[in-house]
Amino acid sequence: MEKLERSLFRLEQGFELQFRLGPTLQGKEVQVYTNYPAKDHKFDRLKFHSLDWVYPNGQEDDCDKYCRLDLIVAGSYQYYFSCGDKEKVSGGYIVVDPVLRVGANNDILPLDCISSQTYLAKCLGPLDKWLDRVRVAKETGYNMIHFTPLQKLGVSSCYSLADQLELNPNFSLEEKHYTWRDVGNLVETVRKDWNMLCITDVVYNQTAADSEWIDLHPECGYNLVNSPYLKPAWLLDRALWHLSCEVADGKYAEQGLPALIQHEQHINALQGILWQQVFSKLRLWEFLQVSVDEAVEQFRQLLQAGSLGVTSRSSTDCRQQLKMVQDPQHRRFGNTVDMESALDTFAPHRSPSDIQECCNCFSRRLEELNSELYKEMNCHAEQATNCIVGNVVYERLAEQGPKLGPVTRKYPLCPRYFTFPFEEMTFEEEMHLMEQKDKACHFLAHDGSVTGNNPLRNLAESGSEVYLRRELVCESDTIKLRYGERPEDCPYLWAHMNKYTEITAKLFCGVRLVNCHSTPVHVAEAMLAAARAIRPDLYVIADLCTGSQLTDNVFVNRLGITSLVRDARSDTGSQEEGGWLSWFGKEPVGAFFQPSLRPLIPAVTHTMFMDGTLNDHSPIQKRSVYDFLPSSALVSMACCATGSTRGYDELLPNQISLVKEDHLYCCWNPEVQKCDQVNLKTGIMAGKMALNKLHQELAAEGFTQVYVEQLDEDVVTVTRHCPSSHQSVLAVLRRAVKNPEGHHHTDNVPPLFIPGQIEEVVLEARTIVRDINSDRRSDININSLPEYTAEIQEHIQLKDSKVVKKAAMVSKHSGVGQEILFKKFKPGCIIIFRVTLESRSREQLGALRRHLIQFSPQYQTGSLAEHSTPAVLTKPLMTIMSRLTLADMNMLLYRCDAEEREDGGGCYDIPSWLSLHYGGLQGLMSVLAEIRPKNELGHSLCDNLRGGDWMMDFISNRLLAKGGAVGEVGHWFQAMFSYLKHMPRYLVPCYFDAIIQGAYTTALEAVFKQMSSFIQNGSSLVKQLALGSVQMYGVGHCLMLPTISPHLKDVPHCLSEITCQDNQCCVSLAAGLPHFCVGVFRSWGRDTFIALRGLMLLTGRHLEARNIILAFAGTLRYGLIPNLLGPDSYLRYNCRDAVWWWMQCIQEFCTLVPDGVSILKCPVSRMFPTNVSDPQPAGAWDQPLYDVIQEVMQRHMQGIHFRENNAGPQLDHNMTDEGFNVEAGVDQSTGFVYGGSRFNCGTWMDKMGESERAHNKGIPATPRDGSAVELVGLCKSTVRWLVKLHNIGHFPHAAVTIRRGGQTYSVSYVEWDHKIQENFEKNFYISHDPHDPEEKHPQLVHKRGIYKDSFGASSPWCDYQLRPNFPIAMVVAPELFTVEKAWESLDVAERKLLGPLGMKTLDPDDMVYCGVYDNNLDNDKFNQAKGFNYHQGPEWLWPMGYFLRAKLYFAKKMGKETYDKTVNLVKNILSHHAVHLERSPWKGLPGLTNENGQHCPFSCKSQASSLAAILEVLYDV
Repeated sequence: MEKLERSLFRLEQGFELQFRLGPTLQGKEVQVYTNYPAKDHKFDRLKFHSLDWVYPNGQEDDCDKYCRLDLIVAGSYQYYFSCGDKEKVSGGYIVVDPVLRVGANNDILPLDCISSQTYLAKCLGPLDKWLDRVRVAKETGYNMIHFTPLQKLGVSSCYSLADQLELNPNFSLEEKHYTWRDVGNLVETVRKDWNMLCITDVVYNQTAADSEWIDLHPECGYNLVNSPYLKPAWLLDRALWHLSCEVADGKYAEQGLPALIQHEQHINALQGILWQQVFSKLRLWEFLQVSVDEAVEQFRQLLQAGSLGVTSRSSTDCRQQLKMVQDPQHRRFGNTVDMESALDTFAPHRSPSDIQECCNCFSRRLEELNSELYKEMNCHAEQATNCIVGNVVYERLAEQGPKLGPVTRKYPLCPRYFTFPFEEMTFEEEMHLMEQKDKACHFLAHDGSVTGNNPLRNLAESGSEVYLRRELVCESDTIKLRYGERPEDCPYLWAHMNKYTEITAKLFCGVRLVNCHSTPVHVAEAMLAAARAIRPDLYVIADLCTGSQLTDNVFVNRLGITSLVRDARSDTGSQEEGGWLSWFGKEPVGAFFQPSLRPLIPAVTHTMFMDGTLNDHSPIQKRSVYDFLPSSALVSMACCATGSTRGYDELLPNQISLVKEDHLYCCWNPEVQKCDQVNLKTGIMAGKMALNKLHQELAAEGFTQVYVEQLDEDVVTVTRHCPSSHQSVLAVLRRAVKNPEGHHHTDNVPPLFIPGQIEEVVLEARTIVRDINSDRRSDININSLPEYTAEIQEHIQLKDSKVVKKAAMVSKHSGVGQEILFKKFKPGCIIIFRVTLESRSREQLGALRRHLIQFSPQYQTGSLAEHSTPAVLTKPLMTIMSRLTLADMNMLLYRCDAEEREDGGGCYDIPSWLSLHYGGLQGLMSVLAEIRPKNELGHSLCDNLRGGDWMMDFISNRLLAKGGAVGEVGHWFQAMFSYLKHMPRYLVPCYFDAIIQGAYTTALEAVFKQMSSFIQNGSSLVKQLALGSVQMYGVGHCLMLPTISPHLKDVPHCLSEITCQDNQCCVSLAAGLPHFCVGVFRSWGRDTFIALRGLMLLTGRHLEARNIILAFAGTLRYGLIPNLLGPDSYLRYNCRDAVWWWMQCIQEFCTLVPDGVSILKCPVSRMFPTNVSDPQPAGAWDQPLYDVIQEVMQRHMQGIHFRENNAGPQLDHNMTDEGFNVEAGVDQSTGFVYGGSRFNCGTWMDKMGESERAHNKGIPATPRDGSAVELVGLCKSTVRWLVKLHNIGHFPHAAVTIRRGGQTYSVSYVEWDHKIQENFEKNFYISHDPHDPEEKHPQLVHKRGIYKDSFGASSPWCDYQLRPNFPIAMVVAPELFTVEKAWESLDVAERKLLGPLGMKTLDPDDMVYCGVYDNNLDNDKFNQAKGFNYHQGPEWLWPMGYFLRAKLYFAKKMGKETYDKTVNLVKNILSHHAVHLERSPWKGLPGLTNENGQHCPFSCKSQASSLAAILEVLYDV
């Protein structure tokens, strides 16, 4: 639940925005609110409404549900979330870009097409001449005109507005008075007839100091009445003014401070005078201090009145406890002390006679406090002194400063911070005015800025000391406006500025926010909302100087700023500007194709990139006249809006003064150039026209990709690339930071290799000196440098170029292209090439895009038909994919390195990086999914693709080697990759990704079509988990399932690569990747059947599930199925639980599969017809499955005792000799299945000690002998089911027969079922009654209200350990449990065992609990060494599935309210699994984690049982 106020989410109109739940919100009551206007409603930024949830699959699934907004209205919109009873948990902003329209037909002007020219309005002269002057913008290719404020100005700057509502009277003539209507007509003429838009500046933070309306409404500024905290700062300001006047009059000359300050001694004298004559006399600290005598007297009176408190405290405590009370009028010694805190701190502790002592103590404390406040004010004074002196040094001594000369009243010692609209008077007389409200209200604070200040902080509000500390860079011609927090705080000002905004919005399509960072955000927010109410598609730009992108984002988000102004000349070198181009370009050349539905990632604000602004010095003042043209070319090649300032293109030698400029702009004359007229021969205007035209074409035609390269110190190339046509426009420019006329520049420019074929030179230009009378100057107009002009050539062939020496086609590893050798490419030159792919590459790429259309329509543009299409590409890929079985899909999509190596190969290894996790497509997709959204083209995978065809050949050859349907997919890849091999290498990564992504999604679609409706209609999480079925089940090369009966139908066959014979090839389960997937460690009996229901039955793979069940049935021996499935001699029958999981799966098969009970009659080919038989071939000894089931039950009731074949260290080098003895049976008194001993471990908790050092070798960590709770549950489930089967005629056996003591006994399944039912809770439940007569070991009980983990263990304390096994019994045999007891025990398990992904395998309160598994650690700790704690704390995932299923089952029994809460809990827990699946490169769930969900490096990265168990939970939900 992030707070995203500083993250920018920017979208264009027409997008659909979806809000989806993150993992921490799933399973909770979440509502999304936004102030984006509902349909047919107007925008109100303070009015929020909720969004409805959309359920795409028709199920209330938190994984996929979303809220949506169709973004069709420009502006900034807020959203937030509520969660449960928390009204506002988190939120952020969405900025929707406006759509700008020009011309009579309202054609759209894309934001990246904008080329704007700024005009200083006062230089335009009367309105009737404006069209003649702004025509310059039209004729030089601009499509936007930006005017500085058109309002009546104050005495100085063009941004200092005297009246925000009145048009500047200078625009009118004596005989003609112009109005805003006339301006509007002109703007509309420009829009319709010239296809140009007009925007203007708005200033909200200040008004001119000579504004008449501020005199009538002084409450609109910060004065000493509404802001009395400014009194000390005002006093200091007046004292400094009087000091300045006295210095000007020579009063301090004898003290070393003359009016003309010339050296350091004068500065030192100034510092002394400031401290001695100003600060010491002002006694400003008194504004902070308390009157000690008055406070002590008040305190004494309270004590005498009987307000006695507690004992007095130490000195330190006193200072902390005393609370100051600020005087609201901010008078000297006006502050007081909160007397309650004083009484609490200083009350007498013996008797009333101690009152005097307490008053003395209180007085001393106040003196200490006043002393601290004195020091605080002195710190302010020291800073003020430094700032005053620093300002004097800059203005009068510094080389780069204005050097104002002597101190005078016009140029005082330091600027005034406040207005003083009265006649001159003495300082003492002024001090009296401070307390006269009718006078003090007119002492208004000037506006200004502070370097490094937090832009979100108002400099004039209480708590800011910048006026007192003299830190303000003051604008003495302005007054800072005081809005307050809402319109009611200053009604006139809000109404006045709102009307100003409305006038502007009616006339102009956009605004530039002047001093945006100094304008209160809530004010600008309200004003822009008013503007957008009139003009919804308002274009808003601003120049932020915050120095922080995150802080910029706050302004952009709240104000809906469309473009931020960036000045190319704020950096000194071309390399920095090139970096800006890369940053503000749309995307890099060769960027990946993004899917239409994708995560919204934080964006960068759209930019207006300027080659010059009004605040800039002319480049001639810092660089040279030859740098104008290449700087403009650099800016024009940016993939964003661009801008310039009138005068830049004309090569003005000096900066236009915003204050003093009184000349007018020249008018346009296309024919003859006079000194008061300009045309394309003026300056670089011809070059700028060509650049502007090119900039707009590139944006309109989709050249969205940018690449910037620094070839040399002053040579830069910028490439704009179109991702659909793959045309490029490449600009080469040579900067002229130093004037080439006086600085030696080498003519040697590095050769340039341009991939592809150069079609033309779009533009070649340079700045030259022409023979013209440069002495011509106009006294009325702004003058340029007439002797310089731009020489340009447009749309020429390479042979006609004046700067290209040679262009030759060459072939390099990166592709075919042209190598350019330059001649006379001097500083100030630019050349721009249009480049296409060479003909063969173009044909191949067009054909490839045509084949990619089947995956996305975005490839339609640029696609080409080909003369001869490979046969395999003439049909859709889905047609080929539909022929693959799910076993084939395992080969296509997955197979880890160990599986690949078993087949003689391996996963693809990327040099200098890593091997892919899978040989199949998922290995690539996991990497591409990480780098695609970020366009991480520098990734090693991309380097490998650009370097050669190795990865492509690996993919196709791997599949071709398999032949059949898989081989046909290999042919498809081979054909598709053949196109890639003939295109420029920089394009290979993005098209490789397009091919892989298209094939992958098609394969997944084909996979799901072969699965059950539960999967097809399921959520994204259901589908991701179901892919575990494909991931884990495959046909092994060296080890397949045991051969099943040849009499069975529908058994898959394939040609053995080893024997070249037609063999059965049934899929087998890899228990976990990458550790348990090959050889004898691939197929585990237990894991196979824990996972089979989820990964086979629920996914609809019924036939394959049948074959697995029957294959394991054929291996039955001693009444058990193998723990490990290997060659005959490696079959290990050392687990007691696998057979019961097998039986449970048969039951599930009969229940879930249509006509599932028919499996009971299927023939089973017994490998070992008897315990002592040699292995038999398939078909030699067949019997129906129901007889095999009966044998299992019979043997367990009879009792199982045997020693493992081949027992000894050659079978298991850790186990002791006794551990090879296997025992299992049924307790006749309880009906519980039991088995094992303290020397072995026959359940899933099967860790055998390995450490000789810790002396745990050969000792089972968790023997769980006796009756393990989950086995009792599984047995009960089977017996109950057999009773039911027999009753309906599907199972011929009603009982088991045993021999004991020479006699034969019969035990019916009904009797067995009843016996387990009667004895279960009696022996497994640990009641709250400490005197429970059924409890045999009360001294071992440490938790009550739970179920034992086992019954009858050789170590009785093990029975009482809290473990996550009892929920398994609850799921398979819920009838064994009393609902209330079950619910309570699940609650204990939730509190003690529940982890983020899995269940703790042991109670953390247990003395042997250890939650971190490290199989490599060998130390002296018995319970930890060599991973002895494998099941003694680490959190396993598959038990989580059973816990949640049990929770759901019994919650339903507890009532609807409990059930609904439980469903939400389950959803919230499963969200963590969804996140892990999404982020895991293995696309799986681990077998276990360390405590609290921490990563366990020794776990399988993807475990079959984990995937299956979580999928089963979703099926139950």
